[in-house]
Amino acid sequence: MERRSYLTTLGATGIAAAAGCLTGLFESAPEETVLAAPDDQLADSQDLAYPAYGEEFPSFELPDATSDAVIDTDELDTPALSTAFFASCPAECGILLNNLAAIQRELIDRGLTEEIQFLPITFDPARDDEEKLRENAETVGVDMEAGNWHHLRPADAEEAEAIVTDQLGVGYERTDDSERTVGYDFTHIVVTWLVNPDGVVERVYRGEFLDQGRVIDDVETLIEEYESGD
Repeated sequence: MERRSYLTTLGATGIAAAAGCLTGLFESAPEETVLAAPDDQLADSQDLAYPAYGEEFPSFELPDATSDAVIDTDELDTPALSTAFFASCPAECGILLNNLAAIQRELIDRGLTEEIQFLPITFDPARDDEEKLRENAETVGVDMEAGNWHHLRPADAEEAEAIVTDQLGVGYERTDDSERTVGYDFTHIVVTWLVNPDGVVERVYRGEFLDQGRVIDDVETLIEEYESGD
């Protein structure tokens, strides 16, 4: 079954209705993962539009628009939390990034600054330049001095689509509205990946209202497992 076709067929309502009846999909955890199989994933990983539990996170290289860093996902040596967003988003993205920033601050307080990377990727590079992304980081409460938060910015709309839609499976559609001061909006799905240092997806958190405690526990479990294996 085509992964993207599956998502389109179910739709947002169908996916929500499917929750609870597609659990227990995994007989055992893949060898490449640390966390136990999730009990709330909506379908087999191969049938979802985006990379899910036990699958490889896509390979790509993008610059951090707010620093000199360039992130190559093949060279990550710590767990990473990644999502796709646009800074002018009037609702979901702000809520999501506020949650991720709160998670960042808590992990910093726990002394884990260098053990985790945050990799939000904009799919609106035309508007999300360095100034806009710095403003966004300040608005949602990111600690930019920590050095573990990277606002990744594709070069143009074509590269954004190639990475965010084609590789990450995050569908988004531009909706123009001349009455809006920002000129246009996007409809899009909201997912956040937790990726282990071997580039394998451990968790996909759906929606903007992250369970911060769950995410932090998952991150700490990964960090402890990889540190004990050194």
